[in-house]
Amino acid sequence: MGQDSGDDSQADYEDPKRPSTSPWQGGPLLDIQARKVTSILDSCNTGDLDTLVGLATSEFGLVEDDVRRIAWPILLGCDRTNVHHEDTCQDWRDLPRHKDEDQVKLDVNRSFIYYPENMSERELDRRKQELSELITEVLRRHPMLCYFQGYHDIVQVLLLVLGVEHSLPAVTHLSLLRIRDFMLPSLRPALLHLRLLPSIIYAVDPGLCKHLSGTEPFFALAATLTLYAHDIQEYGDIARLFDFLLAREAVVSVYLFAVIVLQRKEELLEIPDDEPEMLHSILSKLPKPLDIEALISKTMTVYTDYPPEKLPFRAWRQISSYSVLKTTRQPTQTASQTLADGAFYFRGQAASLQRTELREEALKILQKYRKPARALGLALFVGVISWWIRRNGGVYSFLVNALTMVWRARTGVDA
Repeated sequence: MGQDSGDDSQADYEDPKRPSTSPWQGGPLLDIQARKVTSILDSCNTGDLDTLVGLATSEFGLVEDDVRRIAWPILLGCDRTNVHHEDTCQDWRDLPRHKDEDQVKLDVNRSFIYYPENMSERELDRRKQELSELITEVLRRHPMLCYFQGYHDIVQVLLLVLGVEHSLPAVTHLSLLRIRDFMLPSLRPALLHLRLLPSIIYAVDPGLCKHLSGTEPFFALAATLTLYAHDIQEYGDIARLFDFLLAREAVVSVYLFAVIVLQRKEELLEIPDDEPEMLHSILSKLPKPLDIEALISKTMTVYTDYPPEKLPFRAWRQISSYSVLKTTRQPTQTASQTLADGAFYFRGQAASLQRTELREEALKILQKYRKPARALGLALFVGVISWWIRRNGGVYSFLVNALTMVWRARTGVDA
């Protein structure tokens, strides 16, 4: 992020009525926490993003919500000194409906279950209305984005911390630059994230990885898809964890789940490896309570010792260059990217997904109508079609239908 040395910028971040208590702890700040708040505000003032990332990662994170309201937008690249906002002159209510708005309504009705506590029914209804409007505005302004169940869990955390006025740019940047892989037309990229789990676990503990080898890593989907907001019930814990996740590379979320699995080794080894359903059931639920600080510390140790590029099974090579895992490979990259960058990566990955689906459909046709003498010819034809769509683009369904018709004409076989 570019440093702004103007007086206005300095005034923006200078002790904004610094509170003397941490809202979720309900008591005075410790001396070490108060000193850390000063260091965080200094980093925000000077634009020292590397130091801010380190402070958000280390013990106590960003300490309290008044500080998060300053630091989170900086980490997401939408702070007041480095704004890449879209043109929001047009009222979002006048924009066309997004195809996923009915699902948004259903999910928002299930929001704010665990926090804030002691809300009146009227206040709860107001918060749900704010959440619904925030999500709907993001989707209408960026109709390419596909809503996923659990998105509301993430957005409600940002809404509670940042407030209505400052949430829109933060949620927009988060959606396009940090969780973009989850908002594509297919969940395939999100599932590819999970394919890193066995590699991380194997790198640290091959024996445990072997024990879990019969269990697909889909047990981690709900947690990683929602940045753990769906599973963690304590507001202080999820706010602290967001300090870490927003500050670091997107891939650390997967490493975090791997560490949770590694710490449950003793429990998991008591379950026979030929009972994958039971293993899946246990692994899909986070243990309670979670020691967030210990988890973050251990995650950074594993991440440093076994970076993605050095993971076994060539797992990192399977990740698209357009994926958030690779476009946020350095912790400060998000802050320097624009919404246009996010849209570019989105389109690139969506096109790649379409090509992959075309190839898979073509191979299904090959297997369905296979004849030994002609299999090679069809395989070559599929390769040519794949090359053509990469070069020229095209309509997926049209090409699949064309491929099917050509095959029928060549073989005389009906579907």
